[in-house]
Amino acid sequence: MVYRSETPRPSPGSGLPDLQLDVELLNTRCFCISLDRAELSRAFRANPESPAILPAMGDRYAHMFAALPVFVSRQRLERMAEIVRAAEAVIALPAYRDLVLQGMPDIARFEPPARGVFMSFDFHLASDEPKLIEINTNAGGALLNLSLARAQRACCEAVKSMVPGAGTLDALEEAFFDMFLAEWRLERGQQPLHRIAIVDERPEEQYLYPEFLLFKRLFEHHGIDAVIADPSALQLRDGSLWHDQGPIDLVYNRLTDFTLQEPAHQVLREAYLERAVVLTPHPFAHALYANKRNLAVLSDRPGLLALGVSDEISGTLATGVPKTELVDADNAESLWARRRKLFFKPASGFGSRAAYRGDKLTRRVWSEILAGDYVAQELVSPGERLVGEPGPPRALKFDVRNYVYAGQVQFVTARLYQGQTTNARTPGGGFAPVFTTAAADLTGCVHGKDCP
Repeated sequence: MVYRSETPRPSPGSGLPDLQLDVELLNTRCFCISLDRAELSRAFRANPESPAILPAMGDRYAHMFAALPVFVSRQRLERMAEIVRAAEAVIALPAYRDLVLQGMPDIARFEPPARGVFMSFDFHLASDEPKLIEINTNAGGALLNLSLARAQRACCEAVKSMVPGAGTLDALEEAFFDMFLAEWRLERGQQPLHRIAIVDERPEEQYLYPEFLLFKRLFEHHGIDAVIADPSALQLRDGSLWHDQGPIDLVYNRLTDFTLQEPAHQVLREAYLERAVVLTPHPFAHALYANKRNLAVLSDRPGLLALGVSDEISGTLATGVPKTELVDADNAESLWARRRKLFFKPASGFGSRAAYRGDKLTRRVWSEILAGDYVAQELVSPGERLVGEPGPPRALKFDVRNYVYAGQVQFVTARLYQGQTTNARTPGGGFAPVFTTAAADLTGCVHGKDCP
């Protein structure tokens, strides 16, 4: 984790009665931790694949990394982890699986032993209860955020203990590698793992291509050959998946064609179904976790109880997942009338594409939603973080991403943005580290007394 878990002890008379108040003040008044861009640049230059990757990224990456962190209370971190565990408990139930896999394509019902790497549970925190707004199965940014965490600078003693040490971050990087090794062993036991392919369409054109380079370095650091490949560079022969550099044992799947239906992905699809390669994450994981129709199941307490979910777990999810409904002709009139309190998302969408706040809907867009496959989710406000650069102080929104593997939260980060949804276009926004308050007197910091 990149946050500290000690319970803070506000000083007598500080006017900070509880941890959540501390955090709210820190998010509006503390500018003591900021991104050391020179250190971040050095971290990227250490990659032998790209000696000067960050300087070379240019304007396209100007808003990838936020200058300031986001503060989240320990209680909220623990509550998010509790909601994650509750969701995992439901998803493991045969009755849940039978329900959500109905009508799904055959490949989505093909169950491999691998679990799927880099699951993300994304939360909004503006309400009293953290709200799980969506789950993703190929969430990017983990290694980029690790590099970001290494480049944080604390400008005053009060908050220095929140910055994770190098040992903590090194251990987290090892845990990321161990996750891929665990996926391999689930499918291939003790057979040696020789080569991993990081696969996406036109990978060098992808916004997160720098992260592909970081993963390549991570795998090679552990003695495993790694290639970054477009799916068109793959061949299936003699029961194995091949690249020009040789046979591929495991594919780290960064494609957004979650069911591998596109003709360009046919080779990878066949290799997966024939178990000629270990694919992670895979279509089965997406069908169980990331199809947004599943949020309608997870937020329906009576429905969960009917599936055999305990009262405690169904209660956790009823308060932790915003009420979500499927959009269809039967409830169209009701949803339109309530649209200002709803957010509309495509069931199989990703990256906030074609997602709309109800209060911004036009009749034209509404007709497109009715013709598509959408869900309507109770509108939950994101958190806010005051930033001061560039320009005068202003509030940016943020969501909190929990990277999860095998039901356990590994890493927590945030994304700062302006507008309807997360994006990479907000000055001062981008990926942001998440820290929680440590056992220190933060009075001076939250009142701006200790900030240089």
